[in-house]
Amino acid sequence: MNKTLSSLLMTAAVVLSAATPAAAAPATAAPVIVAKYSFDAAAATVNDLSGRGVPLKMRAADGGAVKYVAHGDGKALTFPARCADNATKCARVLLEGQDDPDLDPGTKAFSFGLSLAASAAAVGSESNLLQKGVADAQGQWKLQIGGKKKLPSCVVAGAGKGAKRYIAKSSAGVLDNKWHTVTCQRTATQLIIWVDGQNKGSVAVPSTVSIANNLPLRVGAQNLNAKKTMFGGAIDDVTVSLG
Repeated sequence: MNKTLSSLLMTAAVVLSAATPAAAAPATAAPVIVAKYSFDAAAATVNDLSGRGVPLKMRAADGGAVKYVAHGDGKALTFPARCADNATKCARVLLEGQDDPDLDPGTKAFSFGLSLAASAAAVGSESNLLQKGVADAQGQWKLQIGGKKKLPSCVVAGAGKGAKRYIAKSSAGVLDNKWHTVTCQRTATQLIIWVDGQNKGSVAVPSTVSIANNLPLRVGAQNLNAKKTMFGGAIDDVTVSLG
């Protein structure tokens, strides 16, 4: 090849390279809200606002009843106060929605959380705010407050008795009677707890951990008979997303 031809080919290659746009990076799908609940309307059944979730029904025991307080442009729901451990009667309420495949993420990325306002007395030694499933059974995901410092934490566990529980603990407290948003996010490698939009703790989670069960979504306690896991504060904007 003579020098003139070589020079022409090199010039053409440069021009083609400049004219051809670089391949665009594949678009990342935005998270999809699969369940969302607010409490602006006082009703025994709380409808899902996402168009994909199931309604939440209020279950009560010993005369338990909720109250509503102003929050933002609407209202929030307040659970009955926690009972004394030795109480013979315990007014309590649990919100419960039937099993929904959208709430069983498997190994996919997902998040779940809510807004809350509470004092230390509203959580006692432990309160389960939001959960689906039970550890040592079919697996679970859960948002709770407890421990000596009464801090929020996120929990995920795969199926099977003795399956490891992965817990992301927040370094920030939320029990000051002010409104806070707490979100648990499971990514490909981590479980992260976000408080008021800030990363406040994380734990590594293997990508193989799968979370799926046929149990109901529950808000406010582990179950209606689990008095020690009752939450006695206010909640709003319960949200679950995939992706």
